[in-house]
Amino acid sequence: MDRSLNTVFSQRPVTIFQVMSALADDAGAINLGQGFPDEDGPRTILEKAAAAILEGPNQYSPVSGLPVLREAVARANKRFYELEVDWRTETLVAAGATEGLAACFFGFLQPGDEAIIFAPFYDSYLPVIEAAGARARIVHLKPPKWSINGAALDAAITPATKLIVVNSPHNPSGSVVSDEELNLVADRAIRHDLIVICDEVYEHLVYDGRRHRPLMTLPGMRERTVRLGSAGKTFSLTGWRIGYITGPEHLIAGAMKAHQFIAYTCPPALQLAVAEGLDFPDVYYDDFVRGMQARRDLLRAGLADAGFDVVPCAGTYFMTVDIRSVGYDGDDMAFCREITTKAKVCAVPVSAFYQQGDDHAPRRFARFCFCKKPEVLAEASARLKRYFGG
Repeated sequence: MDRSLNTVFSQRPVTIFQVMSALADDAGAINLGQGFPDEDGPRTILEKAAAAILEGPNQYSPVSGLPVLREAVARANKRFYELEVDWRTETLVAAGATEGLAACFFGFLQPGDEAIIFAPFYDSYLPVIEAAGARARIVHLKPPKWSINGAALDAAITPATKLIVVNSPHNPSGSVVSDEELNLVADRAIRHDLIVICDEVYEHLVYDGRRHRPLMTLPGMRERTVRLGSAGKTFSLTGWRIGYITGPEHLIAGAMKAHQFIAYTCPPALQLAVAEGLDFPDVYYDDFVRGMQARRDLLRAGLADAGFDVVPCAGTYFMTVDIRSVGYDGDDMAFCREITTKAKVCAVPVSAFYQQGDDHAPRRFARFCFCKKPEVLAEASARLKRYFGG
């Protein structure tokens, strides 16, 4: 009897985040590789969760999520994007946006289907699509703008295509999909009758006066699009693993039926607290963006001072640099290992966000995370400047 493991997962390495974070710990390096803040989110949310745990009950919540959170998700869609959402049938709470993505992939795809993803991509997309028995067709975004090319998208669409995955604001590049690109995707989705899964976990982290625009708001997209948000990203509580999905009833029902067999439900106290956060006044969201933009600007200036060419960052809390600008002629993985062990600053290689063995993956970009305390970013920049003699 063949007792080998599922090759979709077993033949893949552990994630780059685990590899580089472990290396950073061993080296005593500042970790600007993995995307997590070094400060917890608003104390009022923490206190709400703590009180809810003590007061109880601490039993299963409804599979789709507590009504109070789903109602708050619907209100947030209306408040920020003028989307009218029925919280009863068009929202779903997930155990983090990553589990929400898995629920959508398993709920929508079956063997023989194809899903289009844009590279570089968040690393969970590809294995879960393949685990669903579907095939991923990869469309490459060309650096340094990382924009969607219509001809390349057209070439990827086949009669087997069922869905497209759009991530904006985009991890790892820090780019934000333009209105022109949104219209391009919407046109193809309508023309070919495709579902679109929109990974919008950084929806509240868009800079320089721009505002996030969900693809779901475009004409003809409401009935074929799901969008995913993340309390971890919006409230700097990445360990809570509370995400939420909005979409038309038939797609939410499909995702829920997969979600019930993956996570089943989510911690009720955390859901109650996140519901309160979604109703925070505008000043919270404005300050959140302003503070993160200031950290972006601080790290960007520090990296430039160390000699790097920094790729423009319009959203998320990631920015990328061209490693050739400091005279490095090796690949991005070797570069990230070197600066982690020698300069004592950790970054992650952008090539890790591509399919293994992808010959089109650029090997000259590294991603730094700036959701850290200003003094940490300043020290990381100083270390890199000393190392590269900037």
